[in-house]
Amino acid sequence: MKLIGPFKQVVTLANLPLRGKLTDEQLEIIVDGGIIVENETIKKMGNFETLKNENPTIEIESIEGEQVVLPAFVDSHTHICFGGNRANDFAMRNAGKTYLEIAESGGGIWSSVQHTRNASEEELLKTLLERIKFLVDLGITTIEVKSGYGLDVENELKMLRIIKKAQESTKATLVPTCLSAHLKPRDFEGSNPEYLNYILTEILPKVKEENLAKRVDIFIEKSAFQPEESKEFLLKTKDLGFEITVHADQFTPGSSRIAVEVGAKSADHLEATIDEDIDFLAKSDTVATALPGASLGLGEKFTPARKLLDAGAIVAIASDWNPGSAPMGNLITQASILATFQKLTTAEILAGMTYRAAYALNLEDRGKLEAGKKADFVTFKTNNFQNVLYNQGSLKAEHVYIDGKQID
Repeated sequence: MKLIGPFKQVVTLANLPLRGKLTDEQLEIIVDGGIIVENETIKKMGNFETLKNENPTIEIESIEGEQVVLPAFVDSHTHICFGGNRANDFAMRNAGKTYLEIAESGGGIWSSVQHTRNASEEELLKTLLERIKFLVDLGITTIEVKSGYGLDVENELKMLRIIKKAQESTKATLVPTCLSAHLKPRDFEGSNPEYLNYILTEILPKVKEENLAKRVDIFIEKSAFQPEESKEFLLKTKDLGFEITVHADQFTPGSSRIAVEVGAKSADHLEATIDEDIDFLAKSDTVATALPGASLGLGEKFTPARKLLDAGAIVAIASDWNPGSAPMGNLITQASILATFQKLTTAEILAGMTYRAAYALNLEDRGKLEAGKKADFVTFKTNNFQNVLYNQGSLKAEHVYIDGKQID
């Protein structure tokens, strides 16, 4: 057991609701606080000197200078296992080329599929670990990682095995998700429903057998999979025992409603969600995940996070880090910009990157600084926690703790 501190401010996020809008006045802030950690979990928090006096023999881990501490962040939607680079896509898009024109010139998702298939396992693991380190250095200690650039048995399993291997080399929590239903690969001879059946019969049984992922995702969109075939696929996926999540309403509305109807843990993107579907989402337990990185990368409108929160939805915020539409990867920068455009409170942004994002991954043991929670937290060298978002990602994390231990 040890006492860590003192911190100028401990921002606990304790006692905040899972859904709906939040005011900054609801934030619990312990001034000159400390955190007692025991067996990798938080045992108690309070005024540092009081905790020290109550536990005269406790080990002290001193924090130098003025620092604030927050729950560690959760990135609940990434595609960071990939090969290649699509900088040319970005340049062409900014020069006015359409999605179809970029794809026809050799870009788009299919480009990433080819690069990922051709990459060695050693290369994919190396670059994945580099991206994980980048996120951990930001204070993100729980990271969802999707497949989806393999799109056949051999290469989807290759990706998921690499994600599993990466877990052996990082103290961060990786949450693998099978996104074989990213789009129908060009070399598959058959229809969309036939490819989805191929995933159900050939890929997912092996994923389950090797315990490579407990979650399955699908991209419902005109350029990928259509609503009815997607709904049937998701229901069959649930029957196989997988949790499900959905790429929904990115360019056209309607698929977020399907996500709710099939009981998905989250509906991610939602840039095109219409008002009646906002209300439908808000009445459900499906998390509405905003991906501001995709809006910035594509020059598209942002997820209507303000409307979703006002309607009572559970809103998470994730990076969507991928080689095409969201190459930035900096969740804190993206969330700060989303706050500006959607007029979100600091409490709403912090909740969206912590316990609400954790709920989207079915992890309710983290995301708040409360007794009994996993001791994952992040410190910043400042005397005011508001500076974390105010500086839009340029205020770097000072120390990152996982299970109560400082990460180098």
